[in-house]
Amino acid sequence: MAKLHDLYTPFSVKNLNLKNRVVMPPMCQYQATDGLVNDWHLVHYASRAVGGVGLIIVEMTNVMPNGRITPNCLGLWNDQQRDELKKIVDVVHARGSKIAIQIAHAGRKALGCDDVVSASALRYDGANEGNNSAWDYQQPRELSKAEIQEMVQAFQDAVKRAVDAGFDAIELHAAHGYLIHQFYSAKTNQRQDEYGQDKMLFGEQVIRAAKAVMPADMPLLVRISAQEYSENGFDLAYGCEVAQRFTAAGADVLDVSGGGDGALHPAHTPNFQAGYQVYLATAVKQATQLPVIAVGMLEDAEVADYVLGTQQVDLVAVGRGLLRNPYWLLHAEQQHKTRDGEQHFVPESYAASF
Repeated sequence: MAKLHDLYTPFSVKNLNLKNRVVMPPMCQYQATDGLVNDWHLVHYASRAVGGVGLIIVEMTNVMPNGRITPNCLGLWNDQQRDELKKIVDVVHARGSKIAIQIAHAGRKALGCDDVVSASALRYDGANEGNNSAWDYQQPRELSKAEIQEMVQAFQDAVKRAVDAGFDAIELHAAHGYLIHQFYSAKTNQRQDEYGQDKMLFGEQVIRAAKAVMPADMPLLVRISAQEYSENGFDLAYGCEVAQRFTAAGADVLDVSGGGDGALHPAHTPNFQAGYQVYLATAVKQATQLPVIAVGMLEDAEVADYVLGTQQVDLVAVGRGLLRNPYWLLHAEQQHKTRDGEQHFVPESYAASF
């Protein structure tokens, strides 16, 4: 059985010091009421910290009530939500992991609300993208320029609350067909004003607004779709342009994914196999020279370790594997003898249970 060498290597960016290269990516739980965390979330995130994950990123947390994917998603538009989130931060820190939070607005992909907004008034068609929601996607209205500035302010306010709650890093969700992505995609942004002429402007403004209220030594992560997967979607070259623009605006780490923009089209979609999106992260790293997080079917520990060993990416996100097993990383270490038989962080009480 192969030895694992790189999963357990520490990683640092600014003041964020991780004990290993494993990231739990944001994965919506749909368990909130009024945008507030509850015991479900506390157990969910705490158990992954017990499992030794280096960086835990809290699920998509929204800047406005109409920015939620569903009414059961988390929010950060008021101080009560901030205070409840701090409980998760504290318990994760007590177990030795670092924690970030993903700040977002769903735009036209919001469900179950009366005021759906987007860059342009184009309804989302989620057919053949795995959507089995009880709600139907609605026709959005186009945001006015004044509302866009209010939206930028809402992002900034949410980021400030996250900083005050004690998170170690902030991630802006600019991928998967949500609002920032809707602005930089030519398919969803058909505006005639400056936000249509410069499709990356909104994302740039949100990044700069976030940085303005973050400590200088706190890293800002930005998740992007580096390639669209539906018909007439943009290609990786354009995705790298987006990455470069967002880097110039202040991103410190890029969390690189793809798609989320509608029904999959064979001409634009990679084969779904282990590590199928790593090539996107590699290209973005080369284009920006920033640290990158690779995503996409990396729950096989040997595959994840190999991807890190190529030095083409810096961190690996393990989503489904950690949903199925909060102790995925501990099991991986038990099953694969590491270099020189070294053990990294397995508690004796836990190791004895094998």
